[in-house]
Amino acid sequence: MRIPFTKKELRIFSLTDMDRAMDLMINGRQSATGVNVNSNTAMNCVPYLAGVRLISETIGQLPLIEYQRVQPRGKERADQRILYRLLHDSPNPEMSAITFKETLQGHAITWGNAFAEIQWHPDGYPEALWPLRPDRMQVGRDEVTKEIIYAYRLPDGTTAKLPAYRVFHIPGFGFDGLIGYDTIYLAREAIGMALAMEEYGARFFGNGANPGGVLEHPNKLSAASQDNLRKSWNEMHQGLSNQHRIAILEEGMQYKQVGIPPDNAQFLESRKFQLNEIARLLHIPPHMLA
Repeated sequence: MRIPFTKKELRIFSLTDMDRAMDLMINGRQSATGVNVNSNTAMNCVPYLAGVRLISETIGQLPLIEYQRVQPRGKERADQRILYRLLHDSPNPEMSAITFKETLQGHAITWGNAFAEIQWHPDGYPEALWPLRPDRMQVGRDEVTKEIIYAYRLPDGTTAKLPAYRVFHIPGFGFDGLIGYDTIYLAREAIGMALAMEEYGARFFGNGANPGGVLEHPNKLSAASQDNLRKSWNEMHQGLSNQHRIAILEEGMQYKQVGIPPDNAQFLESRKFQLNEIARLLHIPPHMLA
């Protein structure tokens, strides 16, 4: 893939605000459930991943056709133009049009913005489009010229200032018309809740479908005896492969379950509700997420 920028074309500078934004995107913002939610962890949420794929793959299959006006009051495909080839056939030597559209649509859903570098030919026409990661991009205005600029974090850690004519930008919903809101940041609680319930369900079955309990002994046990008893109990009964084993309690011990079974806590109903929340976030009918 072509390296988007060269030292000759750019001014390299430090951007404190971008450092903070990058830290937020990489590490995420902790939701009330305690789960960190960012662009990577959100993809572990199956309903969200399914919705993003559904929209992106659908848009990727749609043809992007450039037309030109013809007289009288008609139109025809402008298939002789260079831009038609970039949008309809292949935006660059390494990607098909379907892959390019899927990628940018996925970026727009996840980060609220989609960016691509416009590679200009010396004669003044665009010859390629290269996707840029939104989590490496910061949009602002030049302090002197007041023109829109794009600050892009390069792989070597430096930040490059890119003029607006070099960037193809599709902003999502936002109030300033310049940049779209980060969807995952706004919906972090709904996504975090879905991730937390999925982790709870996994741990529930990992514990042999017993969320917790107490072994009562009629006598007082030393700390070492408690640790040995807990270890031996977990080895015998924890995990899916150890389910339904018969427990033999000696010396008057009794087992009392203190955890709340998922069916009593309406666990499945809660997971279905979160699926509806994700569908609502992505404007998808719930049945399309299966």
